[in-house]
Amino acid sequence: MQWIAVQYKLMDEKNLAESRHRMVAEQLRPRGIHDPRVLEAFETIPRHLFVPSEYQWSAYDDAPQPIGHEQTISQPYIVGIMSELLMLTGEERVLEVGTGSGYQAAILAKLAAEVHTVEIIPALAQRARQTLTSLGLKNVHVHCADGSQGCPDFAPYQAILVAAAAPKVPPPLLEQLAEGGRLVLPVGARGLQRLELWHREKNTFSSENIIPVAFVLLRGKHGWK
Repeated sequence: MQWIAVQYKLMDEKNLAESRHRMVAEQLRPRGIHDPRVLEAFETIPRHLFVPSEYQWSAYDDAPQPIGHEQTISQPYIVGIMSELLMLTGEERVLEVGTGSGYQAAILAKLAAEVHTVEIIPALAQRARQTLTSLGLKNVHVHCADGSQGCPDFAPYQAILVAAAAPKVPPPLLEQLAEGGRLVLPVGARGLQRLELWHREKNTFSSENIIPVAFVLLRGKHGWK
């Protein structure tokens, strides 16, 4: 019976690995995600470990998945485009606001030197920390705090990613963005936002609209009340 259980486990792992490969081949590449480092990160990180067990078999679907506390893990394509927009080389210190499951932080950990991720919900922060630790991702640091205020103790950041929708760009995030840095976040009304990419050159900020998106709301002092 133990041998049969091991065989089923190996079959499950093989099926999940195949699903992960199809996610990259069918959801990311055809939509314009071409950075080889980003694609390799998606091939490497087991997305199914970041969702509750009852959703593991749909973890690689082209859709967000619930993770509890009225939060979700973003659709793979959205994680991909936000990661690629940061144009990471592997030397950056990155801030993520809205840890959620920890999946986006895990992808960033493969792309940057150091990742600080902030989650306002203690239970999610703890679960994400455990998952990231179990995968041996030692360059990710999970903080339980109000992410709308950034994480000033480790600023400045060469890149900042916000995985929740803000009514406007939180000023602390612009302040903590390094010169030449890039900030990507959804901005707009409840239910529908635009993904924005911000650039900093000295004390001048510029932005561009990327695509329409729909994210859960950013909570905190500079988020939604």
